[in-house]
Amino acid sequence: MSRIGKKPVELPSGVSASVSGQTVEVKGPKGTRSFTATDDVTLTVADNTVAVTPRGKSKRARQQWGMSRSMVQNLVTGVSAGFKKELEIQGVGYRANAQGNVLKLALGYSHDVDFAVPAGVTVTTPKNTEVVIEGIDEQLVGQVAANIREWRAPEPYKGKGIRYKGEYIFRKEGKKK
Repeated sequence: MSRIGKKPVELPSGVSASVSGQTVEVKGPKGTRSFTATDDVTLTVADNTVAVTPRGKSKRARQQWGMSRSMVQNLVTGVSAGFKKELEIQGVGYRANAQGNVLKLALGYSHDVDFAVPAGVTVTTPKNTEVVIEGIDEQLVGQVAANIREWRAPEPYKGKGIRYKGEYIFRKEGKKK
């Protein structure tokens, strides 16, 4: 029995959901998102909640039950509060600057890196060593953060690079003579 799937998804004030077939559409103050579930689960909306129930006792139905409920919860969270990832840049001369839909990164290469920000995500730089990625799609926000981090992942000797805020980098000791 899915512990996650058993709980219905509560809809906060200002958020509405509608189900047509296997597609649930959630509207909120930040936008509209939709998710199409597999035929193994049933989606129902009642009393400001969205409930997900499995259609049978098969292993696949039980797998899709919890996953579908989590996806609906992410839609509700995205359109009501949104998602946010914060990156820190450490290193001498390493900095970032958001200019419209382009994030300019100086990461120790012979050239600046111009990262094109996809639609549906906003990137801001409160300081030149901090990057904040926000949006209503959790997967897209996380993927953009991972793509930016990929340009200069933190290295274990000096800790230079782009890291998630609060991420711990295991530090290594250098060579000894």
